[in-house]
Amino acid sequence: MTVKVNESCIGCGACESVCEAVFSVDGVAQVNEAAVADNMDCVKEAAEACPVSAIEVE
Repeated sequence: MTVKVNESCIGCGACESVCEAVFSVDGVAQVNEAAVADNMDCVKEAAEACPVSAIEVE
């Protein structure tokens, strides 16, 4: 599974607060690819929590 943060990210930090193992925000959200597989539940929660739908889970 692939997780991307698209250009609509506003850096609000919602994803990081829901799933800090995968997301970190430094201006915009960054994805820790190595942690995605072990944290899919919180990745999906973070995608749902994103106010601008910037997290794409494929």
